[in-house]
Order: sequence, then structure tokens, then C-alpha cells
Amino acid sequence: MALHPLALLDPAESRLMDEVADQNGTLADAMERAGWAVAMAIRTRSKPCRVVVVCGAGNNGGDGYVAARWLALWGWSVSVLAIWPPREGSLAEKAAQAWCGPIYVEDEGRVVAADLVVDAVLGAGLSRLVAPEILELLHSARRVVAIDVPSGVCGATGRLLGAVRAVDFSVCFVRPRPAHFLQPSASFCGEVVCADIGMTSVCEDAVRSQVFLNEPGLWFLPRAGSGDHKYRRGVVSICGGLHMTGATRLSAQAARSAGAGLVRILGGDLAVYRNGEPGLIVDACSLGEALVDQRRRVWLCGVGLCEDEVSTTLPVLLRAGRSVVADAGAFGEGANRLNDLRGVTVITPHEGEFKRLFGNLLEKTRIVAVREAAQNLGAIVVLKGSDTLIAAPDGRVAINAHASPALATAGSGDTLSGIIAALLAAGMDAWEASCAAVWMHGEAGKKAGDAYGRWPVVEVLAGYLGGARAEAEKRQNAINCKNFPFARL
Repeated sequence: MALHPLALLDPAESRLMDEVADQNGTLADAMERAGWAVAMAIRTRSKPCRVVVVCGAGNNGGDGYVAARWLALWGWSVSVLAIWPPREGSLAEKAAQAWCGPIYVEDEGRVVAADLVVDAVLGAGLSRLVAPEILELLHSARRVVAIDVPSGVCGATGRLLGAVRAVDFSVCFVRPRPAHFLQPSASFCGEVVCADIGMTSVCEDAVRSQVFLNEPGLWFLPRAGSGDHKYRRGVVSICGGLHMTGATRLSAQAARSAGAGLVRILGGDLAVYRNGEPGLIVDACSLGEALVDQRRRVWLCGVGLCEDEVSTTLPVLLRAGRSVVADAGAFGEGANRLNDLRGVTVITPHEGEFKRLFGNLLEKTRIVAVREAAQNLGAIVVLKGSDTLIAAPDGRVAINAHASPALATAGSGDTLSGIIAALLAAGMDAWEASCAAVWMHGEAGKKAGDAYGRWPVVEVLAGYLGGARAEAEKRQNAINCKNFPFARL
């Protein structure tokens, strides 16, 4: 099976593809195309200038030697600084032998004097701290472009293993790496340029990537149809609180704006809720009576609720077998809170709430932590942040880079929970609904930020969800290998 267009390759998967290509005798051709792609990316973004390619010992360095050769063929002034010699008998050694220009083993001011430096030192497979002198050398350059990722970045986790030098752009191959979209590394990678280097279907079939970039095409929103009615579009029921009514109202507003056919609030301050939008249904019945209606299968619990309110509603919903999106008050302070959440469908913690629920998991890096949390809880985990991660118990993780500073306001998370509930009620798979909701939330934030000079109040976000949904529908139908949310060569 071919790689999904939005799959992200971790270094282990990339190495496996290289091994299969080597066994099939196609790896040398792939390295040639990779080096050409680096040279072409530079050529299309810069005028001819003095270039120093700083090469390491592995395949990353081999790509650098090939890039140097192509730039020199095009008339650029190029030299190579070999931090380490290529490994004996390797493709990198053959690439170095094919390079006819100067190779230096000492810097002697060459990096400082260059107009552009190509970082071909370490690549994405790094797992140990980088020698400071290497990173200091790169920091002395005027401009730097990286092959794969900047040296010092762990491609799988986004960790910085030293004082990484930010680059103008990074050229990667086949698919980007998680580090291109995870923080803090994403801030150092510059523009991400991904090149097709002719890896065969046999190479792609060798890997089963479970990390994806969260964009339309990873998921598909339900289409409106002539036979739709409010129950087919889905019912969202929200447990209302007595004191923090604003959070509940924001979630309800978002669920309606995201496409729910009917939104109902049960419990809390009925008078406040009834003074809200006229299309919102406020129930005066008991929770038990509401659960008799089998059409009310999706519930949002925790938004605007205190711990006592959660304890009287969440267990009842779970015993009734309802799909529950749990947020905010559902995360509580009690030591047994994680056990209390078993059986929910989706949880949406920010980092502080995640630590409260899962202890020291975040010490393992966020992408590992969120995957283990989802497997432990048996639910979708949406770890909110500037690079929100959405993990499923089966190991799938989506990285969302489609966000805006406009979302950094109280109540934004309540809006997100409402969107997730609406898409669940419409019948979407829980992981896909969560991914789609996070993207739509980000798109609404971008649109609201544009309209309000990046400083919108949270109440206006829901007004942009219709436009966000329309944009998602347009993009999800266009996703293919020529239409990526990053530059392609």
C-alpha cells in the first residue's frame, strides 16, 4: 500500500526504506535525485553565490556531495567542508569521489565567508547531543539550508539536542519528518521542501507510518444531502453547570455552528441557558429521562462543570453506553480521575491537565506520551497546544500545524470540544472527528484573526466555523501528491 500523502516518516521508517532500496539496487539513484533536489531548491530560492556544503559521514553527507556537484555544474562557486570523512565503502564515499571540487577538513574561516551554507552533517536520525563546536560552526554562517532537518534536531520527536541553528529552509525526501511540524523544532526548520526521489512502491510498502500531518484528506467531512434532517445531522447533548455557564454556552454555540442538527443543554442554571440563542434546546428533565432517547448518543461532559457536577453525570453517561467528549472539569484533582474517565470517547486536555492525568509521561516527549496515554485510556487523546496532537489507541497520531495565535484566549478549548461533539454526532470516526475538529478550530481562528487583527474574543470564533468547514471540504477533495500543505519538488 502506497504511503498516504499526509504520512510523516520518522527516521526509523526512512532508514527501512533506504535498506529496501539498497537491496533492490536503487539507493544510489535515490541519493542522486536527493542531491539534485537540494541543489534545485537552492537554485530556485537564491541567486548564484559562494556556497560551502558542510558534510557528515553518512547518507546526509552523501546528499551534500551530490548537491555540491550539481551546483558547480550550474556555475556556482562551491566547496565542501568534510566534518568527518564518508564511511568506507558507503554510497556517501562514492558521492564524494564523484565530486571534483575542493574538499577541506578544516574550516579556516570558510563558513563565515560563504554566502550560503548547506547543512549536510547529521540528518533526522539523531538521538544524542551534538558536539557544541559543530553547532557553533553553523551559527557562524550568514544563511543556512538543511538537508532533512537542521543538525541537532531529533527527526522523530522534535527535540533539540544542542543549540540548533535555525535555517532558511529544509529539504526532505519522500515525506516530511514529524520534527518539521512538532515544536520546538518546527521553529528552526524554516520552509519545508519535500522532494520525490523515486522510491519504488516496494520501498513504500515496507513502512506503515502511523504519524500524519493533520490536514483535509486525512479525514473527510460528511456531506449535506437532500434527505438530511436534524437527527441525521446529529444531536449533541451538553451537561450544563450551575456556575460556569459561559463555557457551556460557548461549546453549544460551536456545536451548532459546526453543523450539529440539534444541540441540547441539560442541568445547571436553566434560566441563564434559556436566555441564550433561540435555536438552543434547554431541558428541564432528569439525566435518566434524557437518556431514554436513543438519538441522544453523543454527550459533552466537563465543560463549565465543577468536580461534584461531573461525578453525578459522567458515570451515568458511561453506564448508559453513550459517546462522551470529556474536557475541563472532567479532569478534576482526584487521584482516581483517570480511572473515572475509562469508557469516554475523547478527552481534550491541555498540557497541565495531561500531566495531572498521566503523571510523568511527558518526560518521554509529547508524541510518545500522547500515544501511550491513548493506549492506556482506550480513548482518543487531543493534547492541545500550538502543535496539537491527536492520538488513537491503535497508535495513529496526527500533528496539527494549522493553528493561530488568535486561539490563545480563554474559552477557545470549550469551542473545540463543541466542534468535536458535533462531528461525532454526525457519524464520523472518533479519531477523524477529533482531527477534523482541531483543523476547523484552527481555520476559524485564522479567519477570526484576519478579521480582528489577530485579537478576536472567543465569542466570535463560532461565526467562522461555517467558512472553516467550507474550506476543509474544498481541500479534502484536492489532496493528492501534487497538492501538499508544504512545498514540493
